[in-house]
Amino acid sequence: MLKVRDDYFKGPASLYSQVELGELTDEMDEHGVEKAVLMYSMAKPSKTAVEFAEKCPDRFSLAINGVDLLHPVSSLRELEALVASLPVVYTTAGPSFWGDGQYPPTDAVYYPLYYKCAELGLPLCMNTGLPGPPIPGEVQNPIYLDRVCYRFPELRLCMIHGADPWWDTAIRLLMKYENLRLMTSAWSPKRLPDSLIHFMRTRGRNKIIFGSDWPVLRMSRVVPEALALDLPHDVLENYLYNNADEFFFADRSARDRARRSQES
Repeated sequence: MLKVRDDYFKGPASLYSQVELGELTDEMDEHGVEKAVLMYSMAKPSKTAVEFAEKCPDRFSLAINGVDLLHPVSSLRELEALVASLPVVYTTAGPSFWGDGQYPPTDAVYYPLYYKCAELGLPLCMNTGLPGPPIPGEVQNPIYLDRVCYRFPELRLCMIHGADPWWDTAIRLLMKYENLRLMTSAWSPKRLPDSLIHFMRTRGRNKIIFGSDWPVLRMSRVVPEALALDLPHDVLENYLYNNADEFFFADRSARDRARRSQES
């Protein structure tokens, strides 16, 4: 399951050049990638991401970021409208990347988002682990999600971008809470710690989800690295496809069927 950063679609002013639909699908086909999730920012909407999802609905879905947590009412109304009208499979929040890193996930400022995601059955992905940029990272310690999972058991929550250097904390939380997952996006598979690989082989077969953060980590790198992991075939299938399909796409398919039924 490929995850594509939204800034790739911002055009010539971006750090990355504009990608063509055929170019992306060709690269996906070359490396056996069936589905990709394209990031769509509410703050800086990407027409290209929406166009890709509309042209190839079997290949592309959307993830939404940019919810204004300090002014949540109108922002969450917009999120709900996007979920109803577009093939959105999750939304995101990065505690280190807004508010000068002052708001851990236990802060009440997140509660409207938690409630709305639980109400919609929409998975929420939250950055965990120390971020790469020189910004405060303590708020991304996964221990904060302990209280979140306890208070919002209906919320489908996924830690993204790994959990370094708090992998053991993340694994313990995954064992503790049914509604919690971890995505290894933005993390080279060959760099994953032994403790996580062991968890994937044993109690965590349904808990760990593959992701790329393409184009920063391209398919030509992360897919072969994932295939080279010392994992049983069924565990590898879960990691690369089944876990993401169940966690992100099952409810989306049900919502799509319900919407089509209402429209007819």
